[in-house]
Amino acid sequence: MTVKLLEAADAIRLVPQGGSVALKPNLVVAGSPENGATTHAGVLSGCIAYFRSHGVRELSVIESSWVGAETMSAMRRAGYDKVCQAAGVPFYDLKRDATRPLRTAIGDIEVCCRALDAGLLVDLPVLKGHCQTAMTCALKNLKGCLPDREKRRFHAMGLQKPIAALGAALKPRLIVVDSICGDLDFEEGGTPVHTNRMYLGTDAVQVDAYGRALMGLSPAEVPYIEMAGQFGGGSADWSAAELVELNRPGEAAACPRPGGVVARLTRSVREDKACSACFAALVRALHRAGPPGLPVYIGQGWQGKTMKGLGVGRCCRGAARCVTGCPPTAEAIAEALADMRRA
Repeated sequence: MTVKLLEAADAIRLVPQGGSVALKPNLVVAGSPENGATTHAGVLSGCIAYFRSHGVRELSVIESSWVGAETMSAMRRAGYDKVCQAAGVPFYDLKRDATRPLRTAIGDIEVCCRALDAGLLVDLPVLKGHCQTAMTCALKNLKGCLPDREKRRFHAMGLQKPIAALGAALKPRLIVVDSICGDLDFEEGGTPVHTNRMYLGTDAVQVDAYGRALMGLSPAEVPYIEMAGQFGGGSADWSAAELVELNRPGEAAACPRPGGVVARLTRSVREDKACSACFAALVRALHRAGPPGLPVYIGQGWQGKTMKGLGVGRCCRGAARCVTGCPPTAEAIAEALADMRRA
């Protein structure tokens, strides 16, 4: 299906004469793509096969997992090591890449050089839910092109504007969306929803707006898409776009709305500029332990403050009790929640 999409779009026309192609999947954590969190290896191998068949020799796969996770572990878990080895394509962990500033609508953002220097940057996101931004797709997937220190700064800035600004400035010119079985509630996966769908576009803002509609979310729930459009990243209006269906969707293709599991579990959570890895560990702990029944504090915004209740992560050391770590483990958070209920 990936090759079929690329052929239908005549994607080779987007590669500059003699230019390189960098493929940027989503490898947020070390998990199986069937769990609903990471880009399927078949999407990656399909892209490699297509560009190789059209004479592109300088191909690479680039990515960095979120703060606290090992990119190379995630790439092996997703089966990319076998794909890259068989095709003779290098995989680069961007956590080890050099960076340089990219001018954006909100100021300079440090971006990894392999993303900046690609002749064609191909964005290969998973359409899925996110515990802090409701959904993640083409625009937010570009956060993997940043060093970890910049990822932390994005959370300190509130995520929405920096995601929009990065997408508008970096502006991938080809996006192939893996919507085969994304988890509609949680970026780390666990409850995949099988739609068996893929789609392709050349405007990341439009691609995300279309994905948001497929998920049944409103513009107010995912504001960074319109922000990216206002910053010059593209158009959020896909109503007049030419949609070319390569095959008619079957019964499984409808994409139900997210179930709101994360929202229910985190009602008592006081989140202020929390990093994704830390917040995700808390969500996993709440899945295991249930709603906390007491205030839980998490995020960089609580640094230096005194709080009653449970603090999660080293930023919340001023809480009555704190689970330290950056990020702490879900097991440690669950144990702390259980201890506080027993007290």
